[in-house]
Amino acid sequence: MDLITTAELSTLLHDRPDWHVSMFMPTHRVGRETEQDPIRFKNLLREAEEGLLAKGLRSPDVRAMLKPAQRLLEDPIFWHHLSDGLAIFLTPHAFYSYRLPLSFEERVMIADRFYLKPLLPLFMDDGRYYLLALSQKQVRLLEGTRHTVDEVGLKHVPQSLAEALQYDHFEKQLQYHTGTSGGAGKRPAIFHGHAVEDEEKERILQWFQKIDAELSRLLAGRQSPLVLAGVEYLLSLYRQANSYAHLIPEGIPGNPDELKPEALHARAWTLVQPVFVQAREEMVARYRALAGTGRTTTDVAEAVLAARHGRVEALFVATRVQVWGRFDPVTNTVQVHPNPETGDEDLLDLAAIQAILNGGRVYAVELDQMPDDAPLAAVFRY
Repeated sequence: MDLITTAELSTLLHDRPDWHVSMFMPTHRVGRETEQDPIRFKNLLREAEEGLLAKGLRSPDVRAMLKPAQRLLEDPIFWHHLSDGLAIFLTPHAFYSYRLPLSFEERVMIADRFYLKPLLPLFMDDGRYYLLALSQKQVRLLEGTRHTVDEVGLKHVPQSLAEALQYDHFEKQLQYHTGTSGGAGKRPAIFHGHAVEDEEKERILQWFQKIDAELSRLLAGRQSPLVLAGVEYLLSLYRQANSYAHLIPEGIPGNPDELKPEALHARAWTLVQPVFVQAREEMVARYRALAGTGRTTTDVAEAVLAARHGRVEALFVATRVQVWGRFDPVTNTVQVHPNPETGDEDLLDLAAIQAILNGGRVYAVELDQMPDDAPLAAVFRY
């Protein structure tokens, strides 16, 4: 599975004077239907080609634009490592592909900017969390929701402690710390301030600092809880290296190598669900306490402008509701239309994306669960 950072979301949002192709499709992890995924993707590429030709582009330019996506059809490894959905973004000068834990509706959009609405659930503060499983043999990062869990590739850090430390006796030393018994007639070695123990801890801390730096890059701008899983010796050391503000105190004890992602997900959800419930309830109470002070709004145009300028602390948006209009960054104005017009976009999605990019919390809830009688409700930082 791939992970979209807020920096990448910002890049995708950036306007360019080109046609932008956005393609979404559901994919399958296992089963016979996996064989149909490349065929469905080929059909989407044909639809994109026809759409670009209809926009007036020359056939050689269309083929050149779609070539990076066509190459995916020639990569069997890519199609054997899918998640629940595939998102592709193309311009004449850029290509992005993401295998994501969202089952998208099959769709091709061609416009003057990328269509990003299907990505918003990845950034909402409505039950998404991360789990870091640590053991002497491997490190795994999982992304979970109430109903799903998927592994995120950690590409820029050593994948095991032995690899990170390059220390021949690491596994034996770690076993001493975690209570593994010695051979017949031997007691497990226990170090009390010994230099070997101090050196080992320092090297493990250095490795954990590399992992923390990678997580800081991947999770920049996010406020999702992070859960640790592993033996307490490692969890204690990782907490010393951690700089992610949303690491929860409780962890999942024991060797995570013995647990499948689904089992880790079930144990992690019991820890993070109260965090989500409490955070949303506190924000609803904050909205109501600040109502009438100028620190809240249900006005869509005002919320879009506030989100754009980093004033939104929290934003509630109603699911399955659209408010159409247009934002002009040059004049810094917002037009709201009763019905969609040419060039319009969903202003609720725009407000949510801008709030996310500027560090605000975003909650997607049913209309009857909104804190006010409106499809949008915002709390301002000032």
